[in-house]
Amino acid sequence: MEEKANRAMEQAEAARLARERDPRYIAQIKQRELRARYGIDTYVDQDYFSRLMAILKRVDAGQRLSAEDFVWLSTAGEAYFTDELRAAHHRLEADFFATEFEKTRDPWAAVNASGHYRKCDRPADADSLLRTISVEPQKSPKLKSALCTTHGGVMRDLGRWNEALHLGHQAHAFKPDDYRPCTLLGAVHVEMGDYGLGQEWYAKAVERGASEDSVDQDLRSIFFGRIRLSSNKSASFSFDRIPFAMHG
Repeated sequence: MEEKANRAMEQAEAARLARERDPRYIAQIKQRELRARYGIDTYVDQDYFSRLMAILKRVDAGQRLSAEDFVWLSTAGEAYFTDELRAAHHRLEADFFATEFEKTRDPWAAVNASGHYRKCDRPADADSLLRTISVEPQKSPKLKSALCTTHGGVMRDLGRWNEALHLGHQAHAFKPDDYRPCTLLGAVHVEMGDYGLGQEWYAKAVERGASEDSVDQDLRSIFFGRIRLSSNKSASFSFDRIPFAMHG
């Protein structure tokens, strides 16, 4: 019996080693690890599997998403566009535009890089980049406003509210008809607790072209962010203190 048991163990070990050397098995393990790295733990439709794995391999190798792949992930493949994959996408885009700025010194490249840095939770990198650009010498009011609005958003991410407000007002002065500075000022005032003034700025944003849905989504993201921060604290935060619907 002992001899049979030993033989069975040897056979099982040989089978395990053979399986682990099988190229198909190795490929399956690598695919599983790659999917886990980007938070894709759900069933992947067979019609989408090859395309998704090709995207993950390219992103993992440090290659930017193509326009077609980004559109696919935003539509048909939306279920697989996880937070982890989005963060990786924004890191690659931020690094690309930051490199472009170093080469060309085009301020718009810095604006684009900063927007992506914010979306992958790297506002400090955006701040460092934007501080290398002087706003006043720029000739275009649109560019001046974009630089100030973007930097104001970075200051908002860093919790430096007064600097965010100052930059928001500067941006609004440069381009009074642009809704983006108004949205920034609305968000900062709400996050500082001045909901009435925040409502006023959001209303100005809608008047200048911002959609009511985007404003409502912005308010909800602020609110639920505050809820998460205060979930383990005794301080209360009431739903009815933030006006979600701008139209009602």
